[in-house]
Amino acid sequence: MPVPSRPGFRAPARDRSRLLTAMGTWGYERIEDLHRASIDDPDWFWRAVVDDLDITFDTPFDTVRDDTAGIPFPRWFTGGRINAATLCAHRHAHGPHANKPAVVYEGDAGQHRSLTYAELDTEVRRFAANLTALGVGRGDRVVLFLPVTPEATVAFLACAMIGAISVPAFTGYGADALAARVRDSGAAVVVTADGTTRRGKTLPLKQTLDEALNSGAAVDHVVVVRHLAHGVDMCKGRDVYWDELDPTPAPVGTAPTESNDPLTIVYTSGTTGKPKGIVHSHAGLLVKTAVDFGYGFDIHSDDVIAWIADMGWALGPLLILGGLQHGATIVMTEGVPDYPTANRLWDIAGRNHVTLQGIAPTAARAVMAAGGSELAGIDSVRAFASTGEAWDEPTWRWLFHEVGDSRRPIVNFSGGTEIGGGMLISYPFLPMDPAGFNGPLLGMDVAVFDPDGRPVTVEVGELTVLNTWPGMTHAFFRDRDRYLDTYWRHWNDVWLHGDLASVDQCGTWRVHGRSDDTIKVSGRRVGPAEIEAALLKDRTIAEAAAIGAPNPQRGQHVVAFVVLRADAVEHEHLTATAVQNVGRSFAPVLHVVPTLPKTKNGKIMRRAIRSRYLGQQQGDLSSLDPATPIDSIPIMQTSRFGRHPQRWCRLH
Repeated sequence: MPVPSRPGFRAPARDRSRLLTAMGTWGYERIEDLHRASIDDPDWFWRAVVDDLDITFDTPFDTVRDDTAGIPFPRWFTGGRINAATLCAHRHAHGPHANKPAVVYEGDAGQHRSLTYAELDTEVRRFAANLTALGVGRGDRVVLFLPVTPEATVAFLACAMIGAISVPAFTGYGADALAARVRDSGAAVVVTADGTTRRGKTLPLKQTLDEALNSGAAVDHVVVVRHLAHGVDMCKGRDVYWDELDPTPAPVGTAPTESNDPLTIVYTSGTTGKPKGIVHSHAGLLVKTAVDFGYGFDIHSDDVIAWIADMGWALGPLLILGGLQHGATIVMTEGVPDYPTANRLWDIAGRNHVTLQGIAPTAARAVMAAGGSELAGIDSVRAFASTGEAWDEPTWRWLFHEVGDSRRPIVNFSGGTEIGGGMLISYPFLPMDPAGFNGPLLGMDVAVFDPDGRPVTVEVGELTVLNTWPGMTHAFFRDRDRYLDTYWRHWNDVWLHGDLASVDQCGTWRVHGRSDDTIKVSGRRVGPAEIEAALLKDRTIAEAAAIGAPNPQRGQHVVAFVVLRADAVEHEHLTATAVQNVGRSFAPVLHVVPTLPKTKNGKIMRRAIRSRYLGQQQGDLSSLDPATPIDSIPIMQTSRFGRHPQRWCRLH
């Protein structure tokens, strides 16, 4: 974890850092020493975290960790009782935070709504009572098929308050994908809206839900938010509008949920295979998000966090829990970063006095390509935060130097839905290399393994975790065996995360993409992110996606699909620059395409690209953004001798 100083690094203000303050209190001068202590003495560390970050248990816990069910199934903070609604709403409803904004909603048509902490708590209690009146009780599942309006936060915390289990669902799902999640979770109630918008176009959420329920995924009740004020079909006896619920229902108490009681089930995107229902508990997810937001992003009660985060992505619930329990303001943004203008993110930052601006690499590339350079609105921003995918260095440098004026750090953060947050971080008070991480998060014993299960440096290997931590999933919902197969059975008592990673001799970590996207050329492995980052050094390329295709001589060869910038007038040089930037061994067969297929949250669908290119059957494409169709990808040509690569880029 130690990182040497590098020329040109400008440290942000250190006197506000929660983590540096805690280190002083605990008697540590070096973060690598504290990190080692957090691994070697978890009982001390997690007790210290709970105290330092004011994670209040209604009933104190007895034991930090109980491994009696086996390493893959730890129970955390046993004997304790804690409820997410208490930490995120109830305790802030009175006192200094009562009248400050808790949740702000920004719509892509200029809509702006907000709730103070006092208003949030009132609405959470009201909706919790109405859910109870609908027959929802402890352990019942409630699907939240909602845009990121204030009602989404209210519904999430109201479920927590009564001990029900929320099931956030991605608003981009089609009827089949949504039905699969409703059925798998056994939900009793769905909370939805009449619709949502993306690039000004309406996505009919209630209509999609009706199609899902007509396919056999029955529920007892549907609550509908009038978000777009569009008329929708209502099923008598089953459906009710949010605003027609009882305004003064009989109050209900906050459930005395035990530390390990389920809080939420977050399903993976399901672009291939059966979706996995990731189960998280009250204490585990509260503690993990408190650490990640408090120590990783340095969130205080005076912070305003803005991020584009659908409720069906892990980031949506994490933003609610991590931001609100610290008393910060969260700005939930509907739509995409470059609509209706390329400066949308900066306009929102200025309007809401944002201090931490979340932005994914794909979003940054889109804003950069669209000319989002009117940056007056970001005066309040002290740092950027990023997660979800690997950075390419040119885009990272654009954000840091041109947008951030070389003084706003980019807090790079990598983890996963199953992790409950992050594994790797770029702490803003430490030097950082472009597009990298300067170490694992506290409490996470992270390593890179070679194929024989040995820790390695410099070379690319499998990202693993050698311990357990609060916030990790309690297994997949109703599928413990698949959970073990996915993470624990490759190496004994080692969490195999499924990402390729590396750590260099200076302590810089990098993530190179999913392991199952690995490209193997003549026995040498390379991650697609590494190829793509090299291609993006060419300023005429706006986006890139790399896959491996079968090659009878080399096992595989690299095929890359690139989207050119709007101002690119020629691309005859691409093959030469690809060889120069990537190296001759991994030089790709290039295809210039008008767009790359992405999920609605902006992630490139490499597996779908590979299936399309190889002419294989496509899996579940319900998360595909209609603005980026899969048919923009060519199908590999065939000859009487079988498939063979196209050797020259061409515009499709």
